Amino acid sequence: MLLDPDQQVQQAIRLLFESFRRTHSAGRTVREFRTQGLLFPSRLRCGPNKGTVVWAPLTHHAVLQVLYNPRYAGAFFFGRARYRRTVAGGAKIEHVPRDEWLSLVPDAHPGYVSWSEHEDNLRQLAANAQAHGDERRKSPPREGVALLQGLAVCRRCGLRMTVRYHQRGNGAIVPDYVCVRDAIENGGPVCRTIPGASVDDAIGRLLIQAVTPMALEVALTVQREPTERAEQADRLRRQQVERARYEANLVQRRYMQVDPDNRLVADALEADWNARLRELADAQLTYERQRQQDRLVLDEQQRTDIPSLATDFPRLWRDPRTGHQDRKRILRLILEDVTLVRAEQIEVHVRFRGGATRSLTVPQPLPAWQLRKTDAEVVRLVDHLLNTQTDAEAAATLNARGLRAYGDKPFTSTSIRYIREAYHVADLFSRLRAKGLLTRQEIASQLGVSLETVKRWRRCGLLPAVRCSDRVYLYPPSAADALRRHPRSILAPARRGRTNLTPAADPGSRQIATNPPDPALAASASAD
Repeated sequence: MLLDPDQQVQQAIRLLFESFRRTHSAGRTVREFRTQGLLFPSRLRCGPNKGTVVWAPLTHHAVLQVLYNPRYAGAFFFGRARYRRTVAGGAKIEHVPRDEWLSLVPDAHPGYVSWSEHEDNLRQLAANAQAHGDERRKSPPREGVALLQGLAVCRRCGLRMTVRYHQRGNGAIVPDYVCVRDAIENGGPVCRTIPGASVDDAIGRLLIQAVTPMALEVALTVQREPTERAEQADRLRRQQVERARYEANLVQRRYMQVDPDNRLVADALEADWNARLRELADAQLTYERQRQQDRLVLDEQQRTDIPSLATDFPRLWRDPRTGHQDRKRILRLILEDVTLVRAEQIEVHVRFRGGATRSLTVPQPLPAWQLRKTDAEVVRLVDHLLNTQTDAEAAATLNARGLRAYGDKPFTSTSIRYIREAYHVADLFSRLRAKGLLTRQEIASQLGVSLETVKRWRRCGLLPAVRCSDRVYLYPPSAADALRRHPRSILAPARRGRTNLTPAADPGSRQIATNPPDPALAASASAD
């Protein structure tokens, strides 16, 4: 067997193998072809055009067909499938294990990949398929943030651990590594659940220490890979344009050679020529559009940024442009697996490729109630502020000092109330009542007036008061004596709501009592 004489067919097949070598996934190989706007060849197996090469979008089935076929690796084989007749008279195809094939001769003819790479591809496909099977072995890197996806092993039972995600109060998505094999099969409890955020951070720090000498080689490889991929895809798209131009020219020659008087044939050839010209125009437009996109992706700024990362691999690892899948691919090039066990602390046993091992100890993450627990210094400050301030004013003071509640949120009157209830801290109303201040009902009874009259006198500034909340006020015991000093000519109209007194300029400002019982109370007295 020889390679296909069509250079475009050869380029498409080689690009398929290179994409799978880079992505380790048949599905991602299909998506790369679709993103680049590339077509893949196939031969018709039946019909009048049997053997003709047709170009169509790449499918997942076509990728698997190429990867599993040893012929693309230069091998001769026979007996891979067995045909059997059924009782109903039909045919049944059974795939035979490779050790039962009648013949298999590696390197019998030129191939697109070597035999060793073909074996590696089969192992990768088997690992990808086992990600959904009973063993739950390593799967291709996915989009999640779990760094050890497919690599975490439970030390207690030796099985692979799955990943579960949950959302914290601040919106961050964090992983947990869970061993659920026994729970699924036997209905028992979950074997182990290990918080993954701290483990991933420890593995990331270990990786930075391990690969720092390799940073230059990694960065240079990263720099070459996008350029080579773009150039190869550009060559393949250019070949598609050349093929469309050739087919348009071929139909044109057929049309020019036909007898003009034979309108039945001439009209058909003319319609075919117009269709080929439209296909050529579409191919040229797609080629130019994709070429412009490649130029935007591979601009000069990025070409200079990639080598600058060579001397700073930690920045490359933490760069937001480095996706989770890329980090996992880098990790799998270095680590074989990571065994986890949870005791007083989380023990992490790392096995590198080649046999070297490292053991780490990660502290247990704090439970949720401790993470939400308010700092003792903030509680003491709240206790001090509530001597003279309401809940809302204490929250504003804490925010002005740059302090934040759990989840980096600003303090509110509700959060101050939660702190008071949790730590048994008295509010401003209780503290002032303990100092002997009177409610509106009490001061009205003492003065022998109605509640509405007390409210009018307070608003007019005749009756000193201390605000405890938006609509609650307390009155010092000396307020009645201060009120009696005012002439009856002022009190009587104010009592009937017809006073000419000018109220306070700021309804929410503090009002100073005539004889305040305490300097702190005088500083915090206010009116509506």
